[in-house]
Amino acid sequence: MEKEELIQHILSKKEEKNAVIMAHNYQTEPIQLISDYLGDSLGLARKSAETEADLVVLAGVDFMAETAAMLNPEKKILLPSEGASCPMASMLPPEKIRKAKENHPEAVSVVYVNTLAETRAEADITCTSSNAVNIVRRLDEEKVIFGPDQNLAWHVEQNTDKEIITVPDDGHCYVHRYFSSGDIDRLKERYPEAISLVHPESDPEVQERADYLCSTGQMFDKVRESDSEKFIIGTEIGMINRLEREFPNKKFLPLSDDAVCEGMKENSLEKVFESLKDEKYEVEIKPEVAKRAKKSTERMLDLSD
Repeated sequence: MEKEELIQHILSKKEEKNAVIMAHNYQTEPIQLISDYLGDSLGLARKSAETEADLVVLAGVDFMAETAAMLNPEKKILLPSEGASCPMASMLPPEKIRKAKENHPEAVSVVYVNTLAETRAEADITCTSSNAVNIVRRLDEEKVIFGPDQNLAWHVEQNTDKEIITVPDDGHCYVHRYFSSGDIDRLKERYPEAISLVHPESDPEVQERADYLCSTGQMFDKVRESDSEKFIIGTEIGMINRLEREFPNKKFLPLSDDAVCEGMKENSLEKVFESLKDEKYEVEIKPEVAKRAKKSTERMLDLSD
């Protein structure tokens, strides 16, 4: 099937089933272009809670689709590809959170949204890269169990007065580990006027070199608000597609061309169409797990207002 024909089939099927397509900023450009909403994890969580559609196709990875499912128990949430998973999400199984809470009963537990529902069900509150610092600042407790991303935990510790207990010791995003401080230095030397926007999943030495630390949604906002014409972008390469499309008069320099998330790229136009047509792959969460995980996610949304 030709690309344009496939797109028309997707749009027709979406209307027929009262469906919406929500896509993360790391999706390929064809998926970005057909999405009804394009954004970061926090934006997707909010939009999934607001939509009046009967069917939500979430072009992202597993934990994002689980967030939509727990916030919308009356809707059918579909993940276009079974292989669209986040390796970091599996680095923090629920038993590790339970153990940390036993060892630190005085601490509040905060887990990054990049975890699966069973782990979030054990946490007091969920966060995203865009709101992690503000959420931790607003907590009464002095000690915070935080995971799974050790680099985001470092970022939070640097910007709050809380004691951060990181679980596990080496939770990370392999994509953001492609970046080094030398990458920023080399691009800065060549483009001294460029503003560097780096995701806080990057290593501390990279964070320290950046002009701004941003979620993908915050990167978009920063570019829109800035008078600068050149930006160094330190996150998954898919973000460059959106920025170049929406800000054609500005130049975007990837911190690394190798920063590709294989899980995100598991989705395709063909799989989005098959997902709509056959209503696969439905995301289902055990009711008790969903109830507890939803509580930690709703607390995040409340504190993000």
